[in-house]
Amino acid sequence: MPDPILRIEGLRTVFRSSNGDVAAVDGVDLSIARGKTLGIVGESGCGKSVLSLSVMRLVPPPGRVAAGRILFDGNDLLSLPPKKMRAIRGRRIGMIFQEPMTSLNPVYTAGEQIVEAMRAHDPRASAPDLRRRAVAALDRVRIPAPARRFGEYPHQMSGGMRQRVMIAMALACEPDLVIADEPTTALDVTVQAQILDLLRVLQRESGMAIVLITHDLGVVAEMADDIAVMYAGKVVEHAPTAAIFDDPQHPYTLGLLGSIPRIETRTDRLLAIEGTVPPPFDPPPGCRFNPRCVFADDACKVEMPTLRMLGTEHSVACHHAPVEAT
Repeated sequence: MPDPILRIEGLRTVFRSSNGDVAAVDGVDLSIARGKTLGIVGESGCGKSVLSLSVMRLVPPPGRVAAGRILFDGNDLLSLPPKKMRAIRGRRIGMIFQEPMTSLNPVYTAGEQIVEAMRAHDPRASAPDLRRRAVAALDRVRIPAPARRFGEYPHQMSGGMRQRVMIAMALACEPDLVIADEPTTALDVTVQAQILDLLRVLQRESGMAIVLITHDLGVVAEMADDIAVMYAGKVVEHAPTAAIFDDPQHPYTLGLLGSIPRIETRTDRLLAIEGTVPPPFDPPPGCRFNPRCVFADDACKVEMPTLRMLGTEHSVACHHAPVEAT
């Protein structure tokens, strides 16, 4: 198997509080190969976005990466000086941020914001050349009349159009890895399908790897090669997409899949996972899912399960998972 372009080892990201350090990401291990898509799923508050910001070294104060390594193409991003990290951020690793309605600067045109990203990594390029490349980037993400849209402000565009501008900014420098944090949030299903299809086409054209962060299992079913399920700052299950949907092993994954509405099943109400994700400043003892788990026993309330392999590609952190996946 080829070396992954991104490998995360034992990542722990904490936020300073009056009660000490609070871990939003707690001991995460993940990897992704070139040209592949890794889906990261879980409820709001499970640590998905903090994980992505940790990779980009954009965790806002009072947060910080307290432990672990983030190896990108063999280099530990956490050990790089700020200048070298800035050379990678945006150039070799692009990021599509959440909510294009607020991520784009309202006082700059779409074109100006794309040009700014390119100029940071190619300061010698002329203004006409940067404009040409920015218009080409808008055209690449299927924006109609890209030359005209170059001079428009975010408020003049629809939500789907703004999302395409965000994708154009992330891909303007042709990165090797793109982190897409909820790229289809707040978009209607038609626009969502267009955005996902666009990402697939661009991935085939460039061979980039994609980390797709979402709470929508339908999106990762369509896009991802592998899925990591996060809960309360930890990865609780990691497997190829087909295995997650056909043979889920963690009770939380079972609950997520059970909450998806299905056309062929007519029921009065959907299954629900009772309770909420525990706050990071007050995690329960033992398995963090045990207060919401129908299978929890005394051992689950005392001992934290470790992520262990079931076969060659399927791993799960649960005391009740079998020795080998069925």
